[in-house]
Amino acid sequence: MTRLLILGSLSGELGQAARIAAARGAALAAVEGVTGALEHLRGRGADLVLADAAHDLPWLLMRLEEERIAAPLVVCGRNADADAVLRAIRAGAREFLPLPPEAELIAAMLEAATGRDGAPVCQDPAMQAVLARAAQVARAEASILITGESGTGKEVLARHIHAASRRANGPFVALNVAALPESLLESELFGHEKGAFSGAVAARKGKFEQAEGGTLLLDEIGEMDLRLQAKILRAIQEREVDRLGGTQPVRVDVRILAATHRDLPAEVRAGRFREDLFFRLNVVNLRIPPLRERPGDVLPLAQHFAQRYAAANGLPARPLSPGAQGRLLAHPWPGNVRELENALHRAVLLAEGREIGPEAIELDAAPPPAAPAAEAAPAPAAPPRPAGAIAALVGRRMEEVEQELILETLGRCLGNRTRAAEILGISIRTLRNKLAEYREKGLAVPPAPGQLPDGWRAA
Repeated sequence: MTRLLILGSLSGELGQAARIAAARGAALAAVEGVTGALEHLRGRGADLVLADAAHDLPWLLMRLEEERIAAPLVVCGRNADADAVLRAIRAGAREFLPLPPEAELIAAMLEAATGRDGAPVCQDPAMQAVLARAAQVARAEASILITGESGTGKEVLARHIHAASRRANGPFVALNVAALPESLLESELFGHEKGAFSGAVAARKGKFEQAEGGTLLLDEIGEMDLRLQAKILRAIQEREVDRLGGTQPVRVDVRILAATHRDLPAEVRAGRFREDLFFRLNVVNLRIPPLRERPGDVLPLAQHFAQRYAAANGLPARPLSPGAQGRLLAHPWPGNVRELENALHRAVLLAEGREIGPEAIELDAAPPPAAPAAEAAPAPAAPPRPAGAIAALVGRRMEEVEQELILETLGRCLGNRTRAAEILGISIRTLRNKLAEYREKGLAVPPAPGQLPDGWRAA
């Protein structure tokens, strides 16, 4: 269940947004001012904040950053609120929700902000076997390690397990370990006491405490620093956490799910992951096969995404033509379900007529298959001279090439910052800092889904 915090009055259009979100299964809490929002996030936390643009959101976002509280904030407003909305977005608000609210846009925003996409869409026998195994262990208390390539739907499966568990009425709290720097990650996990560091003006609960009585998903656990791995191990073994700056441990009752795209046994052998933590997490292992190994899911997933993004963009639901289906089935999907989702989002926006035709399916070229080791030719003594697109880069400044690559990747991802950062191999924070630099230069930056374009002003 998504924990949604409403900052503003529930008597107007923001209240309509709250009721729509509640109807979609969100657990609501409401506060009237930014100080109340800060207090709530210190204690109970939230998966998403919907905030009225009339409040001092730059102040709130600054406090959240100072106190190391990671809470995605969506600013809500009308045309007349354009300046306030832009200030909030520049201060770090994730997206913009226009008022009056649209039900499907809120649903899509909840899914995008929390990583939730409902129950897994599944028809292929390979994935049905994974779901059957998940159903066997869902009601147990054992830790589960979910493995699979990036974009296969590990968090979707984790939420499905929580919903089928005895903890379903408790919170589901997810934390992407790779998305936060170590200094912020420790506070986010374990919380802190007042005065624990500069900016810690009040105590706050970490994700372990926020997940009390429910489930905590540690996504991309393979990226965690060894020092924090030791603290995670202790928290699992002792069922207690130590807040930063605290003097006494805090008892917690949490079920741990972990997910990773890495080969953890190999990471253990390389000394990058603790063996004892691996065994604690790997009581049950669920491996999600890549999309190329479950072709029976390609068309059901494509139809699901086509319907979802048509509704989110106020477009008619259109079927996939036979030609479009053929293109989808022929592609190897190196980016897995996430790549398929992006392709269908594009297709919904580009399609014309009564169905989605093959011309609307824009796919990245698949990498050539690697030659078998026995047939591989010996490596040349020197690499060949650059040719084609690479040769065109010679003579250009590195920062210009980087800028062009970042903006082009972001555009192809339809403004999705998280996906673009993954493709580029950089952190979301680094990406946001780069985009802020480009805005200062006056460059056009593709907006995030639902966000105001740069330079937008009220009519």
